[in-house]
This record gives sequence, structure tokens and C-alpha cells, in this order.
Amino acid sequence: MTWPPAVKVCGLMRPSDAAAAVDAGAGYLGVILAPGGKRTVTAAQAGVILGGLHARRVGVFVDADEPALHAAAREAGLHVLQLHGDEPPELADRMRAAGYEVWKAVRVREAADVRAAAERYAGSVDALLLDGYSAAAHGGTGTRFPWEEVAAIRPSLPPGLRLIAAGGLRPDNVAHAARLLRPDAVDVSSGVEASPGVKDHGAVRAFVQAVVSLSEGQ
Repeated sequence: MTWPPAVKVCGLMRPSDAAAAVDAGAGYLGVILAPGGKRTVTAAQAGVILGGLHARRVGVFVDADEPALHAAAREAGLHVLQLHGDEPPELADRMRAAGYEVWKAVRVREAADVRAAAERYAGSVDALLLDGYSAAAHGGTGTRFPWEEVAAIRPSLPPGLRLIAAGGLRPDNVAHAARLLRPDAVDVSSGVEASPGVKDHGAVRAFVQAVVSLSEGQ
């Protein structure tokens, strides 16, 4: 586990927002490549948005097939594939073998959902990304999952499986969530937005600073 956690700013749609996230200290930049979302961009647009910025590039997908993943990853210059659908562990294995880092998103209603995902995907993915469950969408809804319940099972999860906390995080609650969950990274999108797809640069700075400040208290 890294401490303090790394920061990922997701749902980026503008180069200026991506640059502001890196300037603030974010180590991961996320773009939504699944069709039909409020923050969806094309792989070509993602390449422009992320430009030559010094950060890990994350693409968010929902049930994309293997050729589509390869094509989008090449065009956008991705380092990380974040899978939000019902993708099988075998697909994750193949994408990791191709050189990509793979995160499997889990829409968490209760701690049992995390246990089940860990049992299914441990060894096939680099990390589980825990998001709040919403019937409205696969992610990006700003819905929180039960932090305290998941924190209770955190020590029993496979030690090699990293944990990314997402869903409902904001500058005013990310430190509390991180202390509870001890994640390897925290992921924010709507929690630092002025409107969907438009980041509030001040909120991005405040979010990153809240995470960086965790190093002072350990």
C-alpha cells in the first residue's frame, strides 16, 4: 500500500482540466471511453485531452471487446484499462499480458460484493476500483459505497490486490474515506466539477491537498 494514496481525476473532457489536475499533483488522469455517458469522449479526443502530460492515462470502458480495447488504448496512449462492465478475468489476463495495467470496477452495495470480486479477479487484475452502486449508470454518479463496512474487511483482502476508492468523494470527505479504507489510490470526478465534464480547478487543488496532507498524520 502506498501512503498517502495516489490521486486520479476522472471524467476529463478538456485539456485545460487535465493540465490543472497534473499541476495539482494528480498521478492518474481518466477519460470515459464507454459510449453514451455525459462525459464520454472518443479515443482521438482523449489523446488530445491528455496530451503529453506526465501522468498515468486511464481509459474507462464498459464491456468493450478485446480488439476495441487494443484500438482505443493505442489511439489514446493509455497505460491503464478500467473495466466497468461484466468483463471476465480471462480478458483482464490477456490485456495485462499485452502490457496494460487493469483495474476492475465493482459497484458496491455491501462488503460481500467486494469479497466476491476479490475472489473472482485476484491474480487477473492489478486493482479493484470500488464505486457506489447506482441503477442509473455503471459509474460517475457520485454515489458513495459503505466505507465503514468495507473497511472492516480490508485486512482480509488478497495482499497483492490494490484498492482504488471512488464514488462520492469530495475535498471535504476524501481524507476521512482514505483513513478508513487505506486505499492505494482515490478517484474523483463529479466531486470536483462545476458542471458535468467541467472541472473546478480550485476544487481539484483542494482535493489533492486533502490527500497529500494525510502524510502529516500517517
